Amino acid sequence: MATAQPGERAVVEALRAGRVAEARAMLADMADPPPMLLAHACARAGDVEGEIAALASILAREPRQLQALLAMGEAQQKAGDRRAATSFFRTALAQAGVSAVPPALHPLLERARTHVAENSDHFSTHLEARIGDVASASPRVRHAVDLVLGRVTLYLQQPNMFYFPGLPQRYFYERAEFPWAAEMESRTPALRAELEAALADDVGFTPYVQTSAARPPANNPLRDDPRWSSFYFLRDGEVVAEHAARCPATMDALTLPDLARVPGRGPLAIWSMLRPGTHIEPHTGLLNTRLICHLPLIVPPGCGFRCGSEQRAWEEGKLLIFDDSVEHEAWNRGSALRVVLLFDIWRPELSAEERAAVSVILSAIEGLDLSQG
Repeated sequence: MATAQPGERAVVEALRAGRVAEARAMLADMADPPPMLLAHACARAGDVEGEIAALASILAREPRQLQALLAMGEAQQKAGDRRAATSFFRTALAQAGVSAVPPALHPLLERARTHVAENSDHFSTHLEARIGDVASASPRVRHAVDLVLGRVTLYLQQPNMFYFPGLPQRYFYERAEFPWAAEMESRTPALRAELEAALADDVGFTPYVQTSAARPPANNPLRDDPRWSSFYFLRDGEVVAEHAARCPATMDALTLPDLARVPGRGPLAIWSMLRPGTHIEPHTGLLNTRLICHLPLIVPPGCGFRCGSEQRAWEEGKLLIFDDSVEHEAWNRGSALRVVLLFDIWRPELSAEERAAVSVILSAIEGLDLSQG
């Protein structure tokens, strides 16, 4: 930090002694008064307009100067402009997250967090009073209001491999939207009986995330961990004969939905097992051209699932259908196994021609051999 010049030290001493008018007079006599000192003097004098002008001159040169951002937030708060204050406070908090913060500014950061929370509550109260019952018009309107109020985070499709543009940004699809859903749900008792038989024999389940010699190890805490395990019926679009023969009712049920068929890649159909105390951390899937379906077969208390900003509970025998290209996570905080029948289907918005085209593209990617010249 630069050493204060004699004139500046005199201003600081005057301010410390409470001689604000004297300090401002000395600053007025300077050809180029230090803007932060000028802002401080204006603040002590109750001259909010002068304080804002001095801080603005600093931020014009250094837009991410942390002390000036915090001070500007405080000045805008005093001026009664809560929205402006919140904007400066949020920028300051973001900057504090990526730079070293002097200990002297820590209390100001805490004040900034308090102001942001209070201003958000104030904004929410006044906005909801003005819009009245509009938010109840539909779930989408409610979601839009929650987003503008900062009550939920915006999550968008972020597939790891292939993105198809123009598809709706929906976290969940409802069971009633799919004509095959009711029939499949009605078969739950038979499907659960096959699952219980396999569990009794303790066969067929392997870790869902496995290390492959052909790929770098996945950065996943459940890699090669049997706490998250799978029993495959369809893998990369091919029937796993041994498992299929063991579970004819399950294989027959899988003929009902419009599975996402891509030669060499899909569909996928598994029992997905989550052991007690296991958390599948937030992640996104490979594609946004499919939906993932869960038919819950065993769901003990303490299990939960989140996709985007919405959390839902599994209910045995009731399909849960979601877009796995949106960030999602799952957990089993109970004391027993959780098992769902998991399979993927085409997004209903894709036309037959688009599905065929996507299938060709994904198959080409899957079959590409870069070792050939």
